[in-house]
Amino acid sequence: MVDFGKRLKTLRIESGLTQQQVADRIWVNKASISSYELSTRLPSYEVLIKLSKLFNVSTDYLLGIENKVKANSIVDVSGLTEKQIVLLQKLIDELKQ
Repeated sequence: MVDFGKRLKTLRIESGLTQQQVADRIWVNKASISSYELSTRLPSYEVLIKLSKLFNVSTDYLLGIENKVKANSIVDVSGLTEKQIVLLQKLIDELKQ
């Protein structure tokens, strides 16, 4: 099985996000993200789902059960401020509910 921590770190880096930015977007602390990436701790189901939504992948992909990255629509946030990106993510989350 693929290491969850490595997969999370790869997704984070490919998305151009810091651990702090990921933590802020899913409402956990930076230490939690670091622990997940180091594989010293696994996320709760709630956090796992938030991570899958943030990176637009399935929970199965994050857990290494499947290897295909979901190729859904992606929003280009280049040029937006961090505050604008957080607001956009909140809006998307609200629309999904």
